[in-house]
Amino acid sequence: MRRLLLTAGRGPAECRLAVAHALQALAAEADAADCDCAIAQNEADRLGPASAIVVLDGPLADQIAQRWTQGPLLWVCRSPLRPHHGRKNWFVGIVDLPLPHQVPDLAAADVRCESFRAGGPGGQHQNKTESAVRAIHLPTGLTAIARDGRSQHRNRALALTRLAALLDGRARLAEAGEARLVHAAHDRVQRGAAGLRFEGPAFRAVE
Repeated sequence: MRRLLLTAGRGPAECRLAVAHALQALAAEADAADCDCAIAQNEADRLGPASAIVVLDGPLADQIAQRWTQGPLLWVCRSPLRPHHGRKNWFVGIVDLPLPHQVPDLAAADVRCESFRAGGPGGQHQNKTESAVRAIHLPTGLTAIARDGRSQHRNRALALTRLAALLDGRARLAEAGEARLVHAAHDRVQRGAAGLRFEGPAFRAVE
């Protein structure tokens, strides 16, 4: 399991849009790799979140995380908010958010688990029963899914672990100490060479 922090840092509103685009692209890549992806973000941010936490779990989670954390993400696009603005480069800081040594337990009354049918890797191992599990944290609405276990019981345990990691990450980000991590990620954006690069309104990946 890997946990990532995506942040616009102290960048302008366009960087928040870049974070929103990046979350969609990361979730799509994870889905294509049959990797479960859970996201915690502030849905009230109309333009996009200033920061978001992503929990990746699955056989390719490490590979995906390493690709996305090789450097700051660069989005090259004319500002959709300020058409006459000269700047076209917008950055997103992406860093590993270390997992806790022990994921905290969740109160049973705060979680609803739902089972559903989901396919396995590449559709090769379609579940014959509804063994995939979606864990929903009722107070926050955050959701984590597990479909890679061999039984509903195993998937329930996996979904709860991922949900707890998501909630723990959000709690850590809310602490004063985590604010330094956000600023450090932004400073790294300004100093370092970009890692992943996307272009245009469609957020097209450029290799």
